[in-house]
Amino acid sequence: MERVRAVALLSGGLDSSLAVRILQEQGVEVKALHFYTGFCITEHKRRLGLTKKDGRQYVNPALKAAAQLGVPLDIVDISEDYYNIVLNPKFGYGKNVNPCIDCRIFMLKKAKEIMEREGYHFVITGEVLYQRPMSQTPDRLKLIEKESGLEGYILRPLSAKRLPPTIPEIKGWVDRDKLYGIMGRGRKVQMELAKRFGIEEYEQPAGGCCYLTDENYAFRFREAFATEGSITRDDLILFSVGRHIRLPSGVKMIIARNEGEVNFLKGFKNRYSHAYRRDGRGTFALIKGYPPEEELQIIADIIARYSKREECDIEMKLGDRTIVLRGKPLEDEVIEQFKVYNKEGAVR
Repeated sequence: MERVRAVALLSGGLDSSLAVRILQEQGVEVKALHFYTGFCITEHKRRLGLTKKDGRQYVNPALKAAAQLGVPLDIVDISEDYYNIVLNPKFGYGKNVNPCIDCRIFMLKKAKEIMEREGYHFVITGEVLYQRPMSQTPDRLKLIEKESGLEGYILRPLSAKRLPPTIPEIKGWVDRDKLYGIMGRGRKVQMELAKRFGIEEYEQPAGGCCYLTDENYAFRFREAFATEGSITRDDLILFSVGRHIRLPSGVKMIIARNEGEVNFLKGFKNRYSHAYRRDGRGTFALIKGYPPEEELQIIADIIARYSKREECDIEMKLGDRTIVLRGKPLEDEVIEQFKVYNKEGAVR
C-alpha cells in the first residue's frame, strides 16, 4: 500500500501542532498549510518590527511550529479573497467581527484543492470539540465539512473519539484507538501531550490569534461602519494600527504609536492626507477625509501632543495642498473625547 499522506492546517498553536504530531506517530506523511489572512496578531507585530517584552523578535508561529515538527510548510496568502469573507460572511460573526464559520470553510476549501492537486488522502485540523462555541460544536463541524466539500475527509485527532469515524479511520489509514477524545476549553490534557511529544514552544493561547476576535478592533469596525456607512479593505488593515481619533466633522485620524507603526502608516500616504512633525522627530498620522479649516489647528495640536509632547511645526498634506501650522500639545482630557475605543476596555 502507498504511504498515507495528509495535509494539516497549522496555525502554530498547541492544538494544531499536536494534531500533526499524533498523525506522525502513526507514520502518516504530513504537509502543513498555513493560511495568511492579514489578521494574525503575531505576524502583524513581526512585520512592524516590534519585539516581545524580553527583547526577542516575533516569529511567524507556523514557521516555528513546522521546524519543531519537522514537516514541510506552505504559507498560502489568501488575504485578498479573505477581505470579502470578513465583509460579507454567509454565516455571520461571532462575539466580535470574527466570521469563524466562513473562515473555516474557506480555508478548508483551499486545503481540499491542494490535497487533490498534490495527491494527499485527507485533511488534519487541530480543532477541539466545544473549545470554540461558534465553530466547534458537532452541528457546526458537520456544517463546515459539508460546505467545504470534505465530508468524511477531515480528521480531528484531538477529539476524534467524540466524533463519528472518518474515512481515514474507516479505511484503516489511521488507528482510531490511538486518537483522542478531548473536549472543552481546558488545556491540561494538551499540555501533558506536549510534554510527552517533546513540543516545548508554542503560541499562547493559539497560533498568533486573530484581530477579528479583539474587542477593540471590533469596536473600531462597528464605529466606522456606523459613522461612514461602509468599510473598505484599507479600513480592515488600519483598524489594527495606531490610535484612532474621530474629529467632530467626522474626519478620522490614525496616529502611529511607535516607529514600526510610523513606517507602516507611511505606506498609505499616497492614498490619504497625512500630518507629521516637520523635523521628523515625532509621530505620523493618516487623515481619512478632508478636514474643515476650523479643525486644522486641532490636528496640529494632536500631532504635537504625540510628538514628544512639545510645541513644534506640523506639516499637513491635504490632497494637493500643503500647509504648516505651529502645534501646541493638546490636553489629554480634550483628546479623550475624540478617541475611538471600547469603553469597557482599555483605551487603544
